Amino acid sequence: MANKRESTKFPGVYRRNLETTGNKKDVAFDIVYRHDKRKIFERVGKLSEGYSAKLAADVRSERIRSIRHSEELPYQKKKAMTFEKLAEKYIKWSEENKSRAGIDDKSRYENHLKARFDNKRLDEISPFDLERMKSEMAKSGIAPKTISHCLGLLRAMYNKSIEWNLYQGENPVKKIKMPTVQNARDRFLSMEEAEKLLMALKRNPQIKKEYKETKDPKLHDIALLSLHTGARAGEIFNIKKQDVDFENELIALRDTKNTETRYAPMTVEVKKMLKRRIENLHSNDNKEPSDNSNSYIFTDKDGNKINEVSNAFNRIVNDLGFNNGVTDPRQRVVFHTLRHTFASWLAIQGTPLYTIAKLMGHKSIAMSERYAHLSPDHKKDAVNAVVAALKKQKKATEISAEG
Repeated sequence: MANKRESTKFPGVYRRNLETTGNKKDVAFDIVYRHDKRKIFERVGKLSEGYSAKLAADVRSERIRSIRHSEELPYQKKKAMTFEKLAEKYIKWSEENKSRAGIDDKSRYENHLKARFDNKRLDEISPFDLERMKSEMAKSGIAPKTISHCLGLLRAMYNKSIEWNLYQGENPVKKIKMPTVQNARDRFLSMEEAEKLLMALKRNPQIKKEYKETKDPKLHDIALLSLHTGARAGEIFNIKKQDVDFENELIALRDTKNTETRYAPMTVEVKKMLKRRIENLHSNDNKEPSDNSNSYIFTDKDGNKINEVSNAFNRIVNDLGFNNGVTDPRQRVVFHTLRHTFASWLAIQGTPLYTIAKLMGHKSIAMSERYAHLSPDHKKDAVNAVVAALKKQKKATEISAEG
């Protein structure tokens, strides 16, 4: 409850006695000044917040100085827009200007930022709020790379709001240290494990270890495609009928992470699977082949494009015991492990790193060097060459000594 204003020894400064919860006493300080022939009352702060009549007088002096120099006063400043309004504008811009039509930005906003910040104004989101977001996301098991991506999106949104003259404040992300990202995965499936997984994915787990055949083994087919081509989940979801070239046995992977279209060769198993799925497209849609070339290969029961791997994948992986005793999240078998497995198998078979980089869609061969240790030949050949050279030198020395 607030009482009436009482004057203080400082001109234009007033105090109000406050009663807070628990009958605790507090004092609020207000100032008054004239601007544009109007009397402006402004609340400065409370005693419990560290304010005093003297500090309020200093604030009033600053307001008068600003009036004298024709500067903008706080009450004249427009309130900063809400994060929700900025997100609406930014996501639209992202869809029109960024790779993959801004899909990643939209997903990160909706999954991690929307509920947390939508109702806040841009000037109300502080570095402390962002540190708390980092901490809570980490505690919930979200990967450091995802947290880093979310902070990067926030930074980009604030920068755009300043560039678009929608916000005049400071970017709070500037004061935040990005999480350390160590997400390199060493775990890959053996061929036996991969076969077990594919067999289990063909079935729908009703009770642990008991499986039932499904009419549409979509999860199996998506996993098969990743294991045999190294495609990411998002790349698989984007495959349309027109991207499948049976004559040349190639699959066009579009909207990839590095924005370039790459072509994945079909294995015999993948070719059979895709033929079956495309035949089902015709039977489900009751259309001629020419009518559905733009149809997605993988859709939900309503015929809509799918955007994520079913949670059943992780349940089946756990049923198979692939993650038993694994405490390091980087070593757990997840869907992305299938892509890593494809590259690892290539390296084990002695595939050159340059070829691996091309098949994986890596921007540079350096990204494929993590698989170099799996190659059975290149290091062995180098060591054998050194040994051969040493033997040759030893033999030459012995002959010279005998002569």
